[in-house]
Amino acid sequence: MKLLSTPEERFENLPDFTFDPHFIKVDGINIHYLDEGNKQAEVILLMHGEPSWCFLYRHMIPILVKAGFRILAPDLVGFGRSDKPTEQNDHTYLKHVEWMTKWLQLLDLRNITLFCQDWGSLIGLRLAIENQDRFNRIVLSNGGLPTGEQRMSDAFSNWREFSRTATKFYVGRIVQGATTTKLPRNVIKAYDAPFPDDFFKAGARIMPSLVPISKDDPEHITNKKAIEQFGKWEKPFLTAFSDGDPITRGGDKFWQENVPGAQGQKHTTIRNAGHFVQEDKGPELAEVIIEFIKNNP
Repeated sequence: MKLLSTPEERFENLPDFTFDPHFIKVDGINIHYLDEGNKQAEVILLMHGEPSWCFLYRHMIPILVKAGFRILAPDLVGFGRSDKPTEQNDHTYLKHVEWMTKWLQLLDLRNITLFCQDWGSLIGLRLAIENQDRFNRIVLSNGGLPTGEQRMSDAFSNWREFSRTATKFYVGRIVQGATTTKLPRNVIKAYDAPFPDDFFKAGARIMPSLVPISKDDPEHITNKKAIEQFGKWEKPFLTAFSDGDPITRGGDKFWQENVPGAQGQKHTTIRNAGHFVQEDKGPELAEVIIEFIKNNP
């Protein structure tokens, strides 16, 4: 597997992003992550989706640290400061789960509250259900765990086709297109920072095509079993979807109705937010997470 590493100078002087980088090697791949707050405190794990990176959480991390938590925010392989396999077929759903599982185990993280969105949920929900002793709570936003049996939205189908066929794939513009907020130029550039050219974008290009959309998908059975296990998950489970995401709108109902730990929780809809709810309403989302943990000690 050929790997590319984004030059560090591309991450200099990013707006509101003053966090120290940390790296750990998994299967020869450098995985980058943020690790903020008291190392003895309860962990909140923030899992980003695609084609974003942990920069997405810059407005949430200080609020969560101030509330007394240790915050871990990794960059998925192929994104952010993490190494980038250059071939699209280097990326599979299972490999991404395995890479992040090894990262989790190497850091020996426990007492975790997971917050996950987009691909962060496809990977993060698998991490939680396959390592249940490490996780205390889950907050799910604008995501899920598709088995290939669900009807996918037209918005997702269009996005999948675009990611496969578009001659130009400008990550910053893609993030802007999935937010309700007008992003400043320096923020759009920060989302472009991990990708100096198209050779770095294999992961960003292929990820939409790795979402299970039929029963023939290699992860169909594993995700189906995971969904069955979530039917017995009694630990606290909260949904915090946004009202302006055409891709996942309505997906929260399934979790509210089928996860025992979701019963009686203060599920919320984040108003005036798009797919990247962290970018549109980060501080509000951080307060939702803090309240959820306080209500479920």
